[in-house]
Amino acid sequence: MTTTASAPRHGVSSFFHRNPRLRLTALLSAPMLWLGLAYLGALAALFVTAFWHTDTFTGQVVRDWTLDNFRTLVTDEVYRTITLRTLGIAALVTVIDAVIAFPMAFAMAKFCSPRTQRILVIAVMTPLWASYLVKAYSWRIMLSGDGVISWLGTPFGVDSPGYGVFATVLTLSYLWLPYMILPIYAGLERLPESLVDASGDLGARPWRTFRSVILPLTFPAIVAGSIFTFSLSLGDYIAVRIVGGTSQMLGNVVYDNIGAANNLPFAATVATVPVVIMLVYLAAVRRTGALNNL
Repeated sequence: MTTTASAPRHGVSSFFHRNPRLRLTALLSAPMLWLGLAYLGALAALFVTAFWHTDTFTGQVVRDWTLDNFRTLVTDEVYRTITLRTLGIAALVTVIDAVIAFPMAFAMAKFCSPRTQRILVIAVMTPLWASYLVKAYSWRIMLSGDGVISWLGTPFGVDSPGYGVFATVLTLSYLWLPYMILPIYAGLERLPESLVDASGDLGARPWRTFRSVILPLTFPAIVAGSIFTFSLSLGDYIAVRIVGGTSQMLGNVVYDNIGAANNLPFAATVATVPVVIMLVYLAAVRRTGALNNL
């Protein structure tokens, strides 16, 4: 009976072995189905809702197709300002993290022993295990008028910057820094030492070696890290609410229209802006090979 029962299993195994594409399709069907229903389905619902509107008298969603929400988003100066501010903050956070992360990742990959590398990787990942709110409120306490920054800067005549756009950029740069360090570290670790040595043997100075050899080969890793920092900053609304003072980002507009304003169609319209921006950004960076470093 054991032989008879195992025969169908062997037959199925042999069938999938002879058809590798079918085997791959069977393995990916469940996760792809989940992706299609949970993620792409939610995005489709978001885009559809963006073309509806809310009845100002009853507060109910009216399922009539209209472009009024998009027209308001484009023509209203307040929303244009918020969109530009969000883009500027996300870009600035990405640049700051890249400038800080590269020398850290380079030291980890090229100057540290394997044991030290493991310790430093754990140290970089440790902040990710802490609560987002704990880290954000820690920066709120430090940036307050009687916080640590003000206390340390008082003898030198330096006061705390307080809450606002600067505090938001500072907090987001801290929050997303590990997402920039790890891809760059992985890219530098794969960089062959022979190329750096060959550049030196040919008479290139350290700066020329960095500019002509190291930076071009690790640029896809930098772009891969920027995908995380840029997208996470683009959609964030908690940090700016905690340390941003009166500043607003697109995420705050979405949150306010879901809650207090109870205008789900307009919230969906605003939410499409980061999605479209990231789609354009991913299409632009696809040719750099950055997606292969994720």
